[in-house]
Amino acid sequence: MYIPRQLEIARVLERKSCFLLGPRQCGKSSLVRATLPDAIVFDLLSGDTFARLARNPRYLEETCIGPRPVVIDEIQKMPSLLDEVHRLIEEKGLKFLLTGSSARKLRRGGVNLLGGRARMRHLHPFSASELGDAFDLERALNHGLLPGIWFSDAPEEDLAAYVSLYLGQEVAQEGATRNLPAFSRFLEVAALSSGEQINYQSIASDARVPRSTVQEYFGILKDTLLAREVPVWRKGRTRKTVETSKFYLFDTGVARRLQGRRTLAPGTPEHGHAFEAWILHELAAFADTARPDAEIAYWRTRTGLEVDFVVAGEVAIEAKTTRDATARDLKGLRAIAEESPFRHRILVCNEPLERRVDGVEILPWRIFVARLWNGELF
Repeated sequence: MYIPRQLEIARVLERKSCFLLGPRQCGKSSLVRATLPDAIVFDLLSGDTFARLARNPRYLEETCIGPRPVVIDEIQKMPSLLDEVHRLIEEKGLKFLLTGSSARKLRRGGVNLLGGRARMRHLHPFSASELGDAFDLERALNHGLLPGIWFSDAPEEDLAAYVSLYLGQEVAQEGATRNLPAFSRFLEVAALSSGEQINYQSIASDARVPRSTVQEYFGILKDTLLAREVPVWRKGRTRKTVETSKFYLFDTGVARRLQGRRTLAPGTPEHGHAFEAWILHELAAFADTARPDAEIAYWRTRTGLEVDFVVAGEVAIEAKTTRDATARDLKGLRAIAEESPFRHRILVCNEPLERRVDGVEILPWRIFVARLWNGELF
């Protein structure tokens, strides 16, 4: 079953070639088949295709006849091919869609050769907007939103297989680290820190690896698109902020599996953390689709005042699973109003009706998602 995606990749390609990056199994190939049916496709996971292009990169030019777009799937498998892509964009005016699940080899292999000649877009797991009436919050928090997991009749088994696939293909085969057991320990420890400020020393101690190795491993998580770093928003007028970024795993189901947790019970801290991570997912998916220039940060002062997300410097958002917001839940959103003018200050929660308190919009999560994807927030 194909679910139409919000990312209109065909429209992007009308203007310019494009890198389309996303974690494994987030739906890149399905998106290409559904929206670019006439494209010429080279799948570098195919041994025959890989060998043919490795022997003769000009095979691209020989087979790309006419104005059809050209798709190279898993471009990070052969970054040297970017030289030929660059030439064909310049000399033939061809439009390329270059998909991949890792930015690591692309960066090392010369992605900058296409500087200015290709846009960058990211495809995420399903959004609530894409699933529409089929979206179920508890299912999303527990099993995540990867298409293959969402439609699975055995999501726990498939989540375990996904983690093994990531370790086997993205980490081991890509040569990101030679010490896979140490990386596996780190991954379990890091998963428990998802949504928190990064404490390299503490994670290094728990994972039994040096601090420098932990910093390298976090780079691998970001490069292979398994994690997103959220920096500190520092443009406030008065209060001093902390210096440390947060990081979140890209999918709530994968995070729960790595954390070794069973079903997340409503009302528990773990359930609240997953809800916050899901809100970030929706924000990131929308931003990468409609506002690629919009930075997502968080705000935390040295005295402990905090707001979960500051988007494009215009919208402050706190995510809570509460059904009855109190003054304590609004403390950070009230304080941040003194730092800068915001278009919106929003508490996303489980209350049944929207309301407004001291300029803070208290929004049920369904209303928040609808307004986000309608472009009403930023």
